[in-house]
Amino acid sequence: MCETRRVAHFRYDPGIIERFPAVVGGVIHATGVHNDPTPPGLAAAFHDETRAVRTRIGETPLSELPTLAAWRKVFRGFGVDPTQYRSAAEALLRRLTKQGELPSIGTLVDLANLVSIRYALPVAIFDQRGISGGTIVRFARGDERWVDLGSSQTAHPEPGEVIFADEADVVSARRWCWRQSAGSAAREDTTEILVTVEGHHGTADRDVTRALADLEALLVTHAAPATIRSAVLSAGDAAFE
Repeated sequence: MCETRRVAHFRYDPGIIERFPAVVGGVIHATGVHNDPTPPGLAAAFHDETRAVRTRIGETPLSELPTLAAWRKVFRGFGVDPTQYRSAAEALLRRLTKQGELPSIGTLVDLANLVSIRYALPVAIFDQRGISGGTIVRFARGDERWVDLGSSQTAHPEPGEVIFADEADVVSARRWCWRQSAGSAAREDTTEILVTVEGHHGTADRDVTRALADLEALLVTHAAPATIRSAVLSAGDAAFE
C-alpha cells in the first residue's frame, strides 16, 4: 500500500530551533483570497493605526523596543549587522516615524502592515503559487536561488544566513525577515497565501498569538478567503501542515 507523504506548509529546521529556541511563529494558510484595492474600512483602520503607533512610540528609539531589540540580537546570531539589514518590522516603523505615514499598497499588504506596526513584529504574506513542497526556515548553504524584488536576476544567499526556502531550493525570504523575493510577493491575482508573524522576545507567545488573531480577523473581513487555517509554532511544535 502506498502512503501519501504529508508536507508541512511551513516549518523550522532543527538547526534553527537549536540556535534560536525562543522563536515563536504564527502561521496562516488561506485559499481563495481576494487582493483587491484597499477598501475604505481597512484604509481608515490603517490610517488610525499609524497615528496611534506614532503616539505610542513617541521619542523612544526603535532599538529599545523589546520586539525589535530581540530581532537585532537574532540577526547578530547568524552574522548579520542589524543596522545594515533591518528586520522588516523595524524598517517599516523607521519609515513611519521618519515620514509620518505609510503608503497604501493593496488589501493584503495593508492589513499585514497594520498588524506589523501594531505589535512591532515582522509580518509577511507569501503568494503560494511558486512554492514547491512547503517553506522551511533554515540556514543557507549558499547555492539556493533568489530573485530580489524589482529584479529579474538570480542571486544566492550568503552561507549561514537564515532563509525561507522551498524543497526546490528557491528562496522566498532572506536574512530571516529582511526581504521577500519577487516571486513570493502578493499580486493582484494572488489567491493562495501563507502569512507569518514571528518574535523572539520575552512575551512573544502572547504577542504573536494576538497578532495572529488580528491577521485572521482582517483577512476574513477584507480578503474573503474560502478556507483559512492557523497555528502558533515554537521549539516544541515547529511544523504547520
